[in-house]
Amino acid sequence: MAPIPSLLLAAFPPELAGFTGRPATGWIAACTGIGALPAALETARLLQALAPERVLFVGTCGAYGEDLALGQAVWAQEAVATSVEEAEGRAYRPDLERSRWAATWHPPLPFPAQTVAVPPAITRTEAGAGALARLAGVEHLELTGVYAACEAAGIPCGAVLAVANRVGPAAHAEWRAHHAEASRSLLAALARLGLFGPA
Repeated sequence: MAPIPSLLLAAFPPELAGFTGRPATGWIAACTGIGALPAALETARLLQALAPERVLFVGTCGAYGEDLALGQAVWAQEAVATSVEEAEGRAYRPDLERSRWAATWHPPLPFPAQTVAVPPAITRTEAGAGALARLAGVEHLELTGVYAACEAAGIPCGAVLAVANRVGPAAHAEWRAHHAEASRSLLAALARLGLFGPA
């Protein structure tokens, strides 16, 4: 089977903002599921089945602190598997365990570059957010799985995420209020770049 040019991925359908199936000529859209491990497994399955030439992941994220505005789109230059316990020095990884994967899509898309923390669960405390903010600018749950699967398959991959909330006690309520609009705005911004065809 000839490779498709591009695969557009998101964790679940609302983050594709209506771009499902074939969102544009040369693209196929699909969902990975929520969480890094399901995302890694489903991405690997899709890569084997579809043989894309490149992968773009889109989704929402939570920002650590106030530097990024709600709705701001960021380029995920690196995804880091971590946890609050690790960031606070109460847990550690074996020296041989890999925890960082870089975007391999070049050139990067024209959004501010951020390192993305990928913890095993959503951070709910201000103290936890402060600890992880020393490692990354935003938090997201799937990206290490996606980047790892694409690197293992030798397929260029990148991600653009839209800030839908601040990480902390009010994160879930804020995400519920903003994630749909953040995803729509993100896909519209990508379309304006001409990524899905003529702008």
